[in-house]
Amino acid sequence: MDHIDRALLTRLQQDATESYAALGRAVGLSAGAAHDRVRKLRERGVIRRTAAEVDPVAVGGGVLAYVTVDSTSWMGDAAESFAALPEILEAHIIAGSASVLVKVRTATTEQLQDVLRRLYAIDGVSGTQATVVLETFFERPVSPLTAGQD
Repeated sequence: MDHIDRALLTRLQQDATESYAALGRAVGLSAGAAHDRVRKLRERGVIRRTAAEVDPVAVGGGVLAYVTVDSTSWMGDAAESFAALPEILEAHIIAGSASVLVKVRTATTEQLQDVLRRLYAIDGVSGTQATVVLETFFERPVSPLTAGQD
């Protein structure tokens, strides 16, 4: 991946609806060459998907929590159980005292409590610890300009 690919990725992260002509102009390529580069980035899996970024608060997801999940056994086989809970946005096997870290969005703390109850129902889960986010300073996507560079 060269500096042109990285510049294209940066622009697409800012506005994925930008035309290939505008992308090309921004990085010194024709529209066709920009389209070809983006297509190759998709084929290689660098661009996984294109999606609209939705404000979670505007759609009723005002409570954000990170929950560590303790277990009595290896949780690597429980991915489907975690994915079955629609309030869980991300789930990660982690190193440390807990086994899994999940990112949860709900409308209310009562709904968060319900998610915690349902987490306990997953085979092997022995405990949880929730950290509720009060304010988010910022969130940023992976920077194609700095990621993977020495």
